[in-house]
Amino acid sequence: LELKRMSVSKDYRGRGISKALCGEVLRFARARGYGAVVLSTSMVQLAAQRLYEGQGFRKVGAASPSLLGSLLCFQIFRYRCDLPGRT
Repeated sequence: LELKRMSVSKDYRGRGISKALCGEVLRFARARGYGAVVLSTSMVQLAAQRLYEGQGFRKVGAASPSLLGSLLCFQIFRYRCDLPGRT
């Protein structure tokens, strides 16, 4: 399952909403038999990286999105959270 474009309005950040949303995605995926949840985030989104790592995601890759991104040393990080309980 891929988590794409999760965002919380600046007015509501710091209230645990992102953590709750991420937890719900993991519960949804687990309940439906998915083996993992994957996502991408950029190198500049430090708060997002901390959130995902705190929820059990691990960084599994990095890539530049374009030639310009490569020249600017800009990277997109790929994360994965394996879900226990699959047989």
